[in-house]
Amino acid sequence: MVKEVSIKKIQSDAEELFRKGDFFCSEAIVSSIRSNFELDMPEEMIAMASGFPVGIGRSKCVCGAVSGAILCLGYFFGRSKGGDPKVNKTLELANELQASFKENHKVLCCKVLTHGMDMGSGEHKAQCISFTGEMARKAAEIIVRELGITNLDV
Repeated sequence: MVKEVSIKKIQSDAEELFRKGDFFCSEAIVSSIRSNFELDMPEEMIAMASGFPVGIGRSKCVCGAVSGAILCLGYFFGRSKGGDPKVNKTLELANELQASFKENHKVLCCKVLTHGMDMGSGEHKAQCISFTGEMARKAAEIIVRELGITNLDV
């Protein structure tokens, strides 16, 4: 893992992966975090994010960008052994991330966020690209802060 990253590049890379159609929101965030932090994370971790787009399996429930960002926080701060109390810090960070999204957009619900939009429209895609970048950036900001990694953008 690197000791310095560009949060702007993490955001831009995630947006571009979605824009080009390589990945949907949650996958693009995991891929961007993985490559920019140069993690020894298996590619299967990107695949684990494949069920979250369009509000979890197209159900239009929780925004997939929020879900993908929380997956990344779990990778860095989550527990892998039952009873490990570090889950509490992970929950705190996940709450911070979702609260940031709610502060900016009022809700986490894809159905509400996309109300009145044609799911194949440019308006819908532009909004989702923006949410993808926003959540990649927020996850990266939290990771950088918590691990003391240098942000090259400041």
